[in-house]
Amino acid sequence: MTPVLYTGGAAVIDGVARGATAVLAIDGAIVAVGEPAEVAAEPRAAGARRVDWPRCALLPGTVNAHNHSFQSLLRGIGDDLPFLVWRDRALYRYSPRLGADGMHTAALFAFGEMLLHGVTTVCDFYYLNDGGNEHASATIEAARRLGMRIVLARCFYDWDGAPTSYRETIPQAVANFEALHRRWHDRDRARVSIQPAPHSQHGATPAMIEAGAGCARDAGVPWHIHLAEERYQVEQSLARFGARPLHAVAGLDVDLSRAIVVHACWFDDGERAVMAERGAALAYCPGSNMFLGDGITDVVDLHARGVRIGLGTDGGCSNNRVSVLDEMRTCALLQKVARTDGQAITAEACLEMGTAGGGAVLGLPVGRIAPGFRCDLVAVDLDDPSLWPVQALAKNVVYALSPRAIRQVVVDGDLVVADGRLTHVPLEEIRDRVTSLTSDWRRDA
Repeated sequence: MTPVLYTGGAAVIDGVARGATAVLAIDGAIVAVGEPAEVAAEPRAAGARRVDWPRCALLPGTVNAHNHSFQSLLRGIGDDLPFLVWRDRALYRYSPRLGADGMHTAALFAFGEMLLHGVTTVCDFYYLNDGGNEHASATIEAARRLGMRIVLARCFYDWDGAPTSYRETIPQAVANFEALHRRWHDRDRARVSIQPAPHSQHGATPAMIEAGAGCARDAGVPWHIHLAEERYQVEQSLARFGARPLHAVAGLDVDLSRAIVVHACWFDDGERAVMAERGAALAYCPGSNMFLGDGITDVVDLHARGVRIGLGTDGGCSNNRVSVLDEMRTCALLQKVARTDGQAITAEACLEMGTAGGGAVLGLPVGRIAPGFRCDLVAVDLDDPSLWPVQALAKNVVYALSPRAIRQVVVDGDLVVADGRLTHVPLEEIRDRVTSLTSDWRRDA
């Protein structure tokens, strides 16, 4: 494949602002980073196609470590409602209506908007499987059409209080996961990964959680689970299992070093210690936690303990935004006010969580502008006033950056957003599909 040489007037690399920077990519992977003249002189740069953005700063692509793509269709329908009312009135009412084509539309919508906000990798925690893999496959194909990298976290769900389309038996869930994993393992490994996701303590029985974790062990991938999002879930765990959420799950036949815990708003000191000791990771969704009034995860403590942390937007109807750059700012501000300490966490730490941290959590070589990582770049306009003055570029990216400054987005060496527009799927097509699909959906139905 022809090498590509990207140059920007500035860059933020590992949280540090730099001047003019060049990135050389071959076959979607970064092979060299440095001063433009030096990189251009590399033998591997011979014959490279040059892409020059002199008035832009290069950022690593952001990683959305937790999302539910279909929920973007529910934006506005369940807003400002208690969690369980939101679940029943919005989520459980409308999501079972969606077939494979509706899932494809939802994913085009969610992922297309994410690309415009600089998200280059998304983990879609996917539980509307309807007993098979057709829906998940339609979602994956939407990501591929757009040029986005996707981790499909295929759900393991057997709670009989949920809609039928959410539920499977343990043998069904295992067989369906294994089939989906086999299908994609060698087909498009740079952009598609399949990981198991036992839903939660209320959505998956202990045996189902063990089955999901066992599939992760066999496939050599992480596994995902919602835990302690709401205070009542701690009380339920104590009543049902005689232990707090993480202690109850840790007592099962599971490998916590592969676990990605989602939320953890109500973990106590002991649970946070177990996360660190046993190597579990966190997908933190501060915007969603605030939107639903869930609680505040003690990210400062977890970060200090060395826990791997990525940032997620969660679903589009429990946040209404799909920007990881927005989550970086929200993470910083929420942690500061929770501790009444303006120095509780830095912009650079939050930037790392939304980029390289997310890649480390998902087990993917993404989120860094460095040799050996996939070539995922976001070029932001240095002429946009949200980045002025430029003396503290990394902090401006977290605290001040406007979405309008995002001009170009590259995934795996492929330009997927050019001059602020999607390159592979017209936004007008996505708009028309969403409008048609949701024309009779009502908040007050």
